Parts: sequence; structure tokens; C-alpha cells
Amino acid sequence: MMRKCNYHPYIDSYMDAIRNGLIPSSKELKLAMDYIEYKLNNSDVFIDTAKIEKAVELIERYFEMELLDWELFIIALIHCYNKSNDTVVFDEFLIVMGRGNGKNGFISAIAWYITTHYHGVKGYNVDIVANSEDQAETSFNDIYEMLERTWQKSKKFFYKTKEIIKNLKTKSYIKFNTSNARTKDGKRTACLIFDEIHEYEDYAIINVFTSGFGKRKHSRTFKISTNGHIREGVLDDELSIAADVLKGIIKDIGLVPLIYKIDKEEEAIDPKMWHKANPSLRFFPVLQKEMDKEFVTMKYKPSVEQEFYTKRMNWPKSNKEVAVTEWENIAATNKKIPDLKGRSCTVGLDYAKINDLASVNLHFREGDIRYDISHSWLCLQSADLKRLKVPWRQWADEGRLTLVDDVEIHPDLLAEYIEEQAAKYNIVGIALDNHKYAIVSNSLKKIGFDAAEYKNVKLVRPSDIMRTQPVIERCFLKQYFVWGNEPPLRWATNNTKVLASGKKQGTDTGNFYYGKIEAKSRKTDPFMALVHSMVIEDLLGDGGSAETPDVDVYTY
Repeated sequence: MMRKCNYHPYIDSYMDAIRNGLIPSSKELKLAMDYIEYKLNNSDVFIDTAKIEKAVELIERYFEMELLDWELFIIALIHCYNKSNDTVVFDEFLIVMGRGNGKNGFISAIAWYITTHYHGVKGYNVDIVANSEDQAETSFNDIYEMLERTWQKSKKFFYKTKEIIKNLKTKSYIKFNTSNARTKDGKRTACLIFDEIHEYEDYAIINVFTSGFGKRKHSRTFKISTNGHIREGVLDDELSIAADVLKGIIKDIGLVPLIYKIDKEEEAIDPKMWHKANPSLRFFPVLQKEMDKEFVTMKYKPSVEQEFYTKRMNWPKSNKEVAVTEWENIAATNKKIPDLKGRSCTVGLDYAKINDLASVNLHFREGDIRYDISHSWLCLQSADLKRLKVPWRQWADEGRLTLVDDVEIHPDLLAEYIEEQAAKYNIVGIALDNHKYAIVSNSLKKIGFDAAEYKNVKLVRPSDIMRTQPVIERCFLKQYFVWGNEPPLRWATNNTKVLASGKKQGTDTGNFYYGKIEAKSRKTDPFMALVHSMVIEDLLGDGGSAETPDVDVYTY
């Protein structure tokens, strides 16, 4: 695709290099070029060339660095304005790239520059936010050390301590903050920098700082990160929004999503493709050396392999020895569920403790495609509640989870839910763990389900799960599962590991069952309810024939 016009040399040259394949890039980055051009083609847009050149000159001089092509591209986008109302075209930047590419050093330079009078806004306060103090201090310390080095000149313009840096001319500050900054708000902040957002399990820290944010002239937010191991947290949400922006579903926000990643797993073993996730690799020989070493080492150390894929390639990878499936396959379940009213389904039920979390799963089949509708109940008096690293209150507000403020999740709650679903769907059978049946048997019998009398309840044994595990594995690999947007089920699946039967006893039977990766904070109940519902999937027959749904799915 050719550019429709010239914007600025830093924008034009980078855009052309991405589109022409001179720089290996992800499909997301290619789509970002189209989106950015769409935004810039508005006749109201003014690109301030003078400020761009001054920013580059100052940053390179004071930070003793030569800015790279992707950094020059971002600096140019920062200085795009709407003439009619003097607002910025791009007020939010999401920058996701592999570890070691210098994104912290770059964001430090940006934070410093926008507090100067050359940027042109008085009181342009910058808050750097991270989950840990060490991480929050990283960019702040880069600026502090630069000022130390140049203090003979910088003292005329800046005041500095280990906690705050102030520009004496613009009265702007730079501060670092962590998750314990409970009393802060964004009313005086003009720029928010959220560092390593893959570590954010929920929006608590973000909400603290964005309350009232955006009232200052030319306010901007920067979110920078590598990928990580926390799923269904802030980063996954941000990537989901970015995907909709890049697909053209969302057009009216000023987000610049720059996602540097490989496009498929096998690209991780092709060093030429590493540039997709690492835009500085061409310029950083030390980074190349580190990655070469990790590439050799990971063949012998699974933990190094996991980090290499996740942190270097921005391709979240689970430990192959324990994971149910790759995160890509779990994320691919986020496809729309059609209207299934009147269709036959099986029901799976699971809970570890009735005073903790309980889940029910409705399972439908249409040829190879499996549709699942999941719901869970969380006991507010659970001893594990504080350990849960997921936005469970948000899930409850969205109707994905029912909160129970009682000493237990009464079995009648589960039965009532199943009865409600029976009015919409034809439930042909219920399955649950053999050892859990006694607690819920009376409640299920009241709605017409009983193992002995009606014979429509299957009591699942480990051998049943071992028989079903290969079917589940194939459904993930072929991406046959369709769950809708169901974060609790995706989270629970990612919390589950596959165990070899007989391994502890020294006899590998070739069969597998499921276990928890971590017992207290990483619940598996929603996934195990799905497993139980699939144990009796044969009651549905083949469900008829169906083609794989033609739905775009963006995974990271």
C-alpha cells in the first residue's frame, strides 16, 4: 500500500519500510501503519516539524543517544495536532516489544522532554507508574542520572531529588509511583506512563491515576510492556482494544497500538524473524548476543524457552510439560456463540470446596465445533479470596460471576441456575466428580437429576477424564472451542496443568489427567466443569455438521 501523501520524513520512512518488508514486522504493526495514515489524512491535522526536530536534537544531546527509526517515528506522532481545537491527534500510545530493546530509556527521554519549555506546555506533570518500586524508579533514575551528568547546565532549568524532578521554567514535575499510591489522582497530571503493564493483574492502580485525568492541555498516556505470564489481566484487555482499533471496529480514539511480536510460533526459531518482536535488534549487537545465547540454551532448559518466547518474542508460551495448551489456543476461544436456544447440551459441574468457587458449564456440539456457556459462583468468605489475582469484582459486575456472601455456596444456587437453563436448552445429562456428588445430590434431585433413580447424572472418575483428555487436546489444537468472551473460563484453563498417569509411581501409562498449577490463587473449577461436561459428550452424538466459524481472532 502506497502512502497517500507525505507526512514527515520520520513517519514516511518508517511506514514505507514496514509496508515494503524492509523491516520484518508483525501483522499488527502493518495494520497500525494503515490506521495511523487514516488518522493523519484528516485535513485538520497539523504536524509540528519544528518541535519534532527540537525534541530529537535535545534528547540525543542530553541523553547521549542516537534515536532509532521506531523512536523517531513515535516522536513524530507525539507532535501531531488538531488545528481546530488544539488537541493532540494521538493521546495514548501502547508500545509492546521484546525485552532489551530500550523502551524504558526511550520513555525516560520523552518524559524529560515534555516537561521542558520546548514542548510548550506549562505544568505538564508526568507520573511514572509501575507495580513495583524498582520498576517505577527505572525510568525516573534514567532522567536523574542524565541530570547528574549534565548538572552544570541542567541546574539552571531543573530541581531534583530522589523522589521528584521539577522543571523550574514550566513548573512541571516528574514523579514515580507504585501501587501503594492510594491517594493520587490524575487531576494535576498531564502525562501518565504505565510501565510493564503485563504485571498489572487488575485496574486498581490505573484507576487511581486516571481519575480526573485528561484535563491538562495535550494530555497523553503511554503504556509500555513486554508480554508476560499473567493472563486476563490489564495487558490482555489492552491488546483486545488494540485489535479492535486495528480491525477498524474502533475509529474514534487516539490510540497508537505498536505491537512488536512474531506472528506464529515457528518464527521464534528463525533468527531473521526475531526483528518482528525486537525493533532495536538491528542496532544492538549486545541484544543480538544475548538472544543468540538464550536460543542455544533453551534447547536444554524449558524455563529459558518459556521466557524466550514470552519475553523476547512477545508470544506467550506455557511450560510444555504442564500446560493444557498454548495461550494462543485459549485466546482463540473468544468467538461469538450463536443462538443455541432449544438445542441439546450436557452440563458439567465442579467445585473444590463449596465455600470457595463453584462452576457450571453447558456444553453443545455441532460437528467438530464445541460451544460452551460457563458460569461460576464465588464465596466472599473464601479463605483464598485475597490470593485471587484477577478482577473478580469486574467479572461479577459483568454477570460472568455470582458473588455469594454466605458461609458457603449453597447447592440450591447451582441447581436453580441449571433449572433456568433447562427452560432454554435441552439438558440431556449432568456430570460431576464422583466424590462431590453427595453435597449436591438433594438439590439436583429436586430439579429432576439423579444418578440412581433417573440415571441422568454421570459420576466422573479419573479414568473418564483420561479418556476425554485427547478429545479436549484436539479441540484446542484445531481451535474448535467457541466460548464467547469468557475471561473466567480462559483464566481457569490457563491455571490447569496436564499430568501423566502413573508418573509418580514410575509407570507412565500414556494417559493424562488434569491438576492445578497452583492450589490457592489459580482456580481451575470453570475448566473442570467443562471437562466433566465433555465426559458425557457422546450423549449429543456428533451434533450435526458445521464448518469452522469464519471469525477473525487476534491472539498474542
